Amino acid sequence: MSFGVRYHVGTFRGSFSPVAAQLDVSADGDATLTGSAPVSGVHVQDPNLNGHLMAPEFFDADVSPELSFRSTRITDAGDGIAIDGELTIKGTTLTVAATGTVGEGAEYMGRPYFGLTLQATIDRNQFGIRWQNPLPNGEPALDDDVVITAELFFTQPAAA
Repeated sequence: MSFGVRYHVGTFRGSFSPVAAQLDVSADGDATLTGSAPVSGVHVQDPNLNGHLMAPEFFDADVSPELSFRSTRITDAGDGIAIDGELTIKGTTLTVAATGTVGEGAEYMGRPYFGLTLQATIDRNQFGIRWQNPLPNGEPALDDDVVITAELFFTQPAAA
């Protein structure tokens, strides 16, 4: 799972690892997607910033050590997929809408294999991530909108 946020003159990018994701599909075809990642698994290009991201003004890892998502609705969007769900960051749970694509592949070890690529944009302030460093001209250095991208791969469980 990765994220990008406009910072000063470019885009600040990072990722979380490991990511645990599960897709459950019922006999009637309804599906639920859940996922989580430890805040301590954040990775950015400058290792000195990793510690700053654990602090209360960002992810507050001591109080909220995990990010999580649970879908509330998954629908076919014609040329892709739309997933509504609840995202929890820093102890705050809000509804988000993600869109993306589904890729089906050949069987892997005798089981169907496919992937989801999803993207959602959130306002970091709504999750209590309010750090800001104004530029000399008074403009904010860090944008409020954060683009989250998840690339997930699934295989059908082996028969018992």
